[in-house]
Amino acid sequence: MTDWNLSRMKTLIENFKGKRIIVLGDLMLDKYIWGDVVRISPEAPVPVVEVKKDSICLGGAGNVYHNLETLGASPVLVGIVGKDPEGKWITNNISDARGIIIDEQRPTTVKTRIIAHHQQVVRVDIEKKHPISQNIENQLFDFIKGEKCAGILLSDYNKGILSPSLMRKVLSFAKDNEIPVFVDPKVENLFLFSPVTLITPNHSEAEKIVHYECLSNKQVEKAGEEILSRISAKYLILKRGENGMSVFEKGQKPFHIPANAKEVYDVTGAGDTVIATVALALLSGATIREAAFLANAAAGVVVGKIGTVAIHADELLEALRPV
Repeated sequence: MTDWNLSRMKTLIENFKGKRIIVLGDLMLDKYIWGDVVRISPEAPVPVVEVKKDSICLGGAGNVYHNLETLGASPVLVGIVGKDPEGKWITNNISDARGIIIDEQRPTTVKTRIIAHHQQVVRVDIEKKHPISQNIENQLFDFIKGEKCAGILLSDYNKGILSPSLMRKVLSFAKDNEIPVFVDPKVENLFLFSPVTLITPNHSEAEKIVHYECLSNKQVEKAGEEILSRISAKYLILKRGENGMSVFEKGQKPFHIPANAKEVYDVTGAGDTVIATVALALLSGATIREAAFLANAAAGVVVGKIGTVAIHADELLEALRPV
């Protein structure tokens, strides 16, 4: 990268500061149990993990929120939690919990991962995925309507909050008020998200949409164009794991960015980092090429760490410096 480019990227990152973004989506708690495998259980052919420590952090839409916050933005988290200690932990550990609604009909979604010797041994999920009630939907939408924001970010983990009815209301509201909308979708709900500014499925989700492999650049380009023909989105980024990402803009030739990670330890939450960084960059004056470049660099940082982690603005800038 040239010095001029680095200077430009630094300016964009500085412009992240204070950007007000609503994050609406499936909120969850990520629990980690860290330890060592000491033997195989005599009761069943499974490893016995001797626990050394445990930790808790925001997951799902909460991790998107956390990434936006550590990058310098002023996000507002909108979602639901259960009436339980996990839900209370979430509301106590975000700076502004006004947009968090308690849903007494379900528990807080919790993912518990057991990590031994830097590898995930097993994950245990507690969740209920039924659609939210009309009353909860009305509360969420009323809150969104009352907030001023530069953009709306939809974080979909297919846990029931981003219902067809709520999406119609939110996207119509955003269109009427010229608010950009950025979406990290699950394949089951892809066609709910239209019209939007940006959508960021991964390559395996793309394969389920188009029903063919998305491995080569040629296959990915075909898939991207097909997806863009079926939804209204200004930009599409296909996340391709170790193959980086492919970026599409209607009417323009797609381009590919190779992965930026030196070492990959854990891909948990990398998609949250990508959507948070791209959204912030676009709202800060970046082109889609610049935004994708920054997001790719950010993802390269977080996959080099174990667990659900957010990226800080200074880490992102450091990752951009020539080696």
